[in-house]
Amino acid sequence: MNTQLLQKYNVPGPRYTSYPTVPYWDKTPLTETRWKDLVKDIFEISNTSEGISLYIHLPYCESLCTYCGCNTRITVNHKVEQPYIAAVLKEWQLYLDFLPNRPQIRELHLGGGTPTFFSPENLRTLITGLFEKADIHPEHEFGFEAHPASTTDAHLQTLFELGFRRISIGVQDFNPVILDLINRPQTYQQVKHVTEKAREIGYTSVNYDLVYGLPQQQVEGMTQTIGDVIQLRPDRIALYSYAHVPWVKPGQRKFTEADLPDAAKKLAIYEACRNALESVGYHDIGMDHFSLKTDTLYQALEDKKLHRNFMGYTTTQTRLLVGLGVSAIGDCWWGYGQNEKTVEKYYERLNANELPIFRGHVLTREDLILRRHILQLMCHFETTWFDAKDQCQALYEALARLEEPEKDGLVSIEPYHLKVTPEGRSFIRNISMAFDARLWGDIPQTAIFSQTF
Repeated sequence: MNTQLLQKYNVPGPRYTSYPTVPYWDKTPLTETRWKDLVKDIFEISNTSEGISLYIHLPYCESLCTYCGCNTRITVNHKVEQPYIAAVLKEWQLYLDFLPNRPQIRELHLGGGTPTFFSPENLRTLITGLFEKADIHPEHEFGFEAHPASTTDAHLQTLFELGFRRISIGVQDFNPVILDLINRPQTYQQVKHVTEKAREIGYTSVNYDLVYGLPQQQVEGMTQTIGDVIQLRPDRIALYSYAHVPWVKPGQRKFTEADLPDAAKKLAIYEACRNALESVGYHDIGMDHFSLKTDTLYQALEDKKLHRNFMGYTTTQTRLLVGLGVSAIGDCWWGYGQNEKTVEKYYERLNANELPIFRGHVLTREDLILRRHILQLMCHFETTWFDAKDQCQALYEALARLEEPEKDGLVSIEPYHLKVTPEGRSFIRNISMAFDARLWGDIPQTAIFSQTF
């Protein structure tokens, strides 16, 4: 890969799990009534044909991983489990109360936090509670995030019995020095056991999350980690760039910028990882993600069924994503809504029998057009605008911004058609940024996004 291009395009940029991105959502509060209307409207259109997705945020962790940018609550008190599950089920009931018929659950993902903080018995209570007044879509896909140090055989067996077939294991790095720096006590043997046990039970897709750019990380050490990963042969790999945002996540102040690899070294780590993965059969799916050909993620890319939302890349597309739990974000196609970000406020709203939405955004016509193009680029590496419904002034401004990437061989632009070249796939965040009219209309004066590499 061209190192000069990596350096040239290594700028702050969004990951585009939504458009507009959260910092550019409307400042006007989204009312509960408006959110309910939006959810109900898209549910009536899409539930029968495609079903809905559920994302459940389980925020609790026993210790703070200092690299983490997620919304978490740190405690060793497991008495918090049952009240939290009861709250999530109450929130789900508030949705069921205004939906006109039984939802078909097509996709379900447990994120966190640490979902495996919760006992297998309590997770069973949660999932069976969700299913009591819903149907499971025949083409469903259920997955969960697993901490290798807390995921027991009972967790794997229980969730498998409930229909889960995907597991995403937080590996980050195998170097014990780095794991100590980021306060993540886990071992290679734990990752190996969870991987092998999941496959023995019948899970069909194992993902590893890896992070490059962590403190004290070196090319040689990360290459060793990739070698260990390759031996275990996960079906998918998410290779994330570490985002150092201590002004947002104070836990990251355990180390400083001086502990992090500089831009050149970080790019070298990324290149070494990418080259090693591609040399043994992993394919670039899109931003940060690699997959074996045998995995459904690769098959979805080939069949042009890949989708992207707040859960990241998914193999199915539903126009309604309901987010349950503290800080969870929902997507009803015409709008987004995010729940209260503290457990206390989340409980307070539910105790008042209110959906705990505290902010959101209703998409304009321009937003809808630009989101379509960004989704097409993120998922299919191309987009078209043959019809007037796919055109707006902001589209042509985006194409003008792509003149330099086109000269650099990252995209090819023809009448009504833009295609990302093989060289350009690694720069998909940069290419998508050209379409971000809200970003260009109000360029941030302070850092709010991570570097693209």
